[in-house]
Amino acid sequence: MKMKREDVRNVAIIAHVDHGKTTLVDQLLRQSGVFRANQEVVDRVMDSNDIERERGITILSKNTAVNYNGTKINIIDTPGHADFGGEVERVLKMVNGVILLVDAYEGAMPQTKFVLRKALELDLPVIVCINKIDRPEARPEEVVDEVLELLMDLDASDEQLDCPFLYASARSGYAKKNLDDPNVDMKPLFQTILDYIPAPEGDPDAETQVLISTIDYNEYVGRIGVGKIDNGYLKVNQDCVIVNHHEPDKFRKVKIGKLYEFEGLNKVEVQEAKIGSIVAISGIADIHIGDTLCSPEKPEAIPFQKISEPTISMDFMVNDSPLAGQEGKFITSRHIRERLMRELNTDVSLRVEETDSADCFKVSGRGELHLSVLIENMRREGFEFAVSKAEVLYKYDERNRKLEPMEIAYVDVPDDFTGAVIQKLTSRKGELQGMSPIGGGYTRLEFSIPSRGLIGYRGEFMTDTKGNGILNTSFDGYAPFKGELSYRKQGSLIAFEAGESITYGLFNAQERGTLFIGPGVKVYSGMIVGQSAKPEDIELNVCKTKKLTNTRSSSADEALRLVPPKIMSLEQCLDYIDTDELLEITPTSLRIRKKILDPTLRKRAMISRKNS
Repeated sequence: MKMKREDVRNVAIIAHVDHGKTTLVDQLLRQSGVFRANQEVVDRVMDSNDIERERGITILSKNTAVNYNGTKINIIDTPGHADFGGEVERVLKMVNGVILLVDAYEGAMPQTKFVLRKALELDLPVIVCINKIDRPEARPEEVVDEVLELLMDLDASDEQLDCPFLYASARSGYAKKNLDDPNVDMKPLFQTILDYIPAPEGDPDAETQVLISTIDYNEYVGRIGVGKIDNGYLKVNQDCVIVNHHEPDKFRKVKIGKLYEFEGLNKVEVQEAKIGSIVAISGIADIHIGDTLCSPEKPEAIPFQKISEPTISMDFMVNDSPLAGQEGKFITSRHIRERLMRELNTDVSLRVEETDSADCFKVSGRGELHLSVLIENMRREGFEFAVSKAEVLYKYDERNRKLEPMEIAYVDVPDDFTGAVIQKLTSRKGELQGMSPIGGGYTRLEFSIPSRGLIGYRGEFMTDTKGNGILNTSFDGYAPFKGELSYRKQGSLIAFEAGESITYGLFNAQERGTLFIGPGVKVYSGMIVGQSAKPEDIELNVCKTKKLTNTRSSSADEALRLVPPKIMSLEQCLDYIDTDELLEITPTSLRIRKKILDPTLRKRAMISRKNS
């Protein structure tokens, strides 16, 4: 017989990037007394990974729990970025409702729509929380209308449309039901969660069923499965079997090693857990997302959505440049292979495949951001390697037609720049689907565009809109191949001699284009030192010194003025490289180079490519 467990609520927080989700969780933790009064607490305590803290985005979904009036509220903080959508879909299976957090100025954004659609399809009730109402340019009443429109667009049911609205400032630590109410604390939000989010249901006397929705990984205990107990209970040392909805043949006997529940930010060891509890289970070596833990008497898998397939791939390879091995700690193919395989433990949207070469691995993910976060993590851990340009993964239909991944791109730009953006995206095979003014001198454009049309575009987009544009994309299935694309209009400036860059050589080189390096930088033949002003590549010598004669002294060199070089971030480098180039990545440097370093061999390869 099914029963409700009234002392528990399971809720996920969904929002667009940077709308204050993680800050809100901070406040809920503080005000529920999780931290001691004198405890030092970092801001955005849930973003535990360095890159998450720097970029201000959440990449991995995280679990925490707070107690309010005797009820345990399990809160799951989800990523808002479409590249990490694989995380979101699974997390929603663990909860009974969602809090939709919307910025009081920006309003409902495209990626909010992506996550919200998933929640509505699962029939989850929604609490809408309009955040940042203390921003000077906040417009909470209009945003409420926008959210209602969004819910109607997504075919929300009448119950879902009749959702409670709250107004909050997560940074200042208050929430309220009406805009005129005084700013006190987060109690109105806690109370709304208890009143509006249903308690988890299940049959405590039925056989055990737990769907594993997330995998955590820990060097000491290995893989940790996290999921919600749907039926029955779990005990330490209990015998279970693992089955999987999408793999009917899977059937493995296991024993529950250790069992944890969440308290605040910590996992607390427990001996048993009941229906509705979100638990972490360690001691099962080969546990995967989507597995169901059941009693051996009644092995029945819980259905779940298949994880979205990767759409983009890069080759990760051993660095073989003349400067290889000088800056990195882990440089061999064994190191790189082990690290990529370890990433597969926690990242379900990633694929790693061996290639014909033992030194090269094909790594596929959900988007450029997904792969660049992995590259940045490896770089910080001391790895040195090279990567190729990102390429999309094609599919073929039954008539053997080539299909490619498509994206819907939502672009918010100042009115003055709409022409430039439309022209650029159209040249990248984008089709304009809609155009509407959104106030404040901004226009929203909606494009359907192949995923490869967006590779390398973000940097250009920022330049074209003088840093004022916002570009959001979400995956939109596969469609027939749209034809060839040229990625870059300009060629590269290539060093043809190894050595150290010198002011005199750079001064002569800067007339040819934009330089990426300043004086005193180690270079080698085939390394790219700048972007040419012309469509073709130009080879030049940046290590050239001035010949000294008795009439000209070396001090005249000091009068040479160099334009500051263009220093590029990891994303900009990944955007810049072309298909015949590689990005060399070390803990301290990013170097762009040609795949074939020798100029004669490179010319031969180019001629044979043109003739083929």
